Amino acid sequence: MMSQRINGERSSRPPSGGDGRTAANAISEDVILDAAAKLMSTIGIRRTTMADVARTAEVSRATLYRRFPNVESLAAQVTTREFTRIAAASPAREGLATRESMIVGLVHLVSAARKHPLLQRIIELDPEFLMPYLLHRTGRTSRSQLDTIEHLLTAGQATGEIRAGDAGRMATTVLQMAWSFALTGPVFTDPDDVDALDDELSELLERYLRP
Repeated sequence: MMSQRINGERSSRPPSGGDGRTAANAISEDVILDAAAKLMSTIGIRRTTMADVARTAEVSRATLYRRFPNVESLAAQVTTREFTRIAAASPAREGLATRESMIVGLVHLVSAARKHPLLQRIIELDPEFLMPYLLHRTGRTSRSQLDTIEHLLTAGQATGEIRAGDAGRMATTVLQMAWSFALTGPVFTDPDDVDALDDELSELLERYLRP
């Protein structure tokens, strides 16, 4: 990071443009995504504007538009990052090398997603944001999840941990189970008993995947 000399001392603050905001080439993408995630988790995607994000991230709107064309692209990048972070925090002790650890990882992803403030706010205020990805097409996040699950299933089949079958179709089935438990499971469950869904999903995946 570039530094500036102020009153004879060096400052680690990024250089600023003419309007007092941080220069475009000094902005970390995470700064923008953090600002967008904070806003979207509070007021929802539809109510978040590019001006809001620029103000919260303390960047100019011109800088923001050079990185992202609109709020929708920002929302897609934010959700992808948040799901990536959830997956990275999996409690599976053996990575995802065994059927058991794979199921632990998947159930963790579903449980954490269900409780995530961003997904909760989307369901509450902006459910239409999810509709295209549930009814018409797969998004970047879903495609990445499908690729990861298919890779794990293929590896599990090679070691005898996972039953035989078309790994691509099986990955699609597993992801559909996961999304169902994350999005619609709470609708059919007592709010005080919603965490019991995790045990049911674990049992369902075990029965589906074991040889």
